[in-house]
Amino acid sequence: MIDEILEQIRHFDTIIIHRHVRPDPDALGSQGGMACLIRDNFPGKQVFIVGEEVDDLRFLLPMDEIADTLYQGALVIVCDTANRERVSDERYSSGARIIKIDHHPLVDSYGEPQWVEPEASSTSEMITSIYRNHPEFVLTEQAARLLFAGIVGDTGRFQFSNVTKETFLAAAELVKQPFDRQKFFDTLYERKLDLVRLNGYVLQHFTLTGEGLGFIKLSQDLIHSFNLQSSDASALVNCFANTKGLKAWVLFSEEEGLIRARIRSKGPVINQLAANYHGGGHSLASGATVYSWEEADRLIADLEALCRQTA
Repeated sequence: MIDEILEQIRHFDTIIIHRHVRPDPDALGSQGGMACLIRDNFPGKQVFIVGEEVDDLRFLLPMDEIADTLYQGALVIVCDTANRERVSDERYSSGARIIKIDHHPLVDSYGEPQWVEPEASSTSEMITSIYRNHPEFVLTEQAARLLFAGIVGDTGRFQFSNVTKETFLAAAELVKQPFDRQKFFDTLYERKLDLVRLNGYVLQHFTLTGEGLGFIKLSQDLIHSFNLQSSDASALVNCFANTKGLKAWVLFSEEEGLIRARIRSKGPVINQLAANYHGGGHSLASGATVYSWEEADRLIADLEALCRQTA
């Protein structure tokens, strides 16, 4: 599969790389890391990365602003995006060919070829394997930093159950490059004072049920009272994850016209439940969307039932 993707890269002069909306470190790390690998090893290619900017992750890499005409005859690579509806920048479908590289369970087949490995910790780990399979390639500090960011982000600093031997081998290859890891970690986990204060509110007010379900509901008015936007609250999804007796948890943050649900688990499989609520994801980390607090309560009840079934 890697060689097939590289053959397509050799064939096209213009390559545009996308990822999912509301990007996390793996989305940006795999997108940027792939761009670096192509630029550094295929001289003469035009390589662009597109999508919306996110303030907290802007330090990883800036996005390109490109004209629609660049898609004519271009190869489009979509990283870390399970389904087409979540691709950032709808122009992705305007290219001559699409390649999908992703580690989420396969729910939407698009792209030719599509390289999907749900057993991989992250799409960044998959991109790193391109270099590991082609040691003659150049791996720059910037590429290593971005791919390391993606692996760290999707493994929770190597704490989650998705970490395998291959994850550590990939990370070991990346840290051979002399990027400043301390500065990277300091910047990645730095929080605005307002977000720290909201973190305190969540810790004081989340609910832990007798079945081992934790949840917190953050209304739009509450979030705004901390001078924050609803998207900022997503960073707090794991702030009470170490609570004794917790099996699964959900953080609700209200936006205009909808409520985002970030769902995590230490055992109960949650991605099918998330799919029932306009979402999806991994077995232990998923997202969903509800459209009223009453629907949020139904999700809580269903999630509590899953916890009840898990010893």
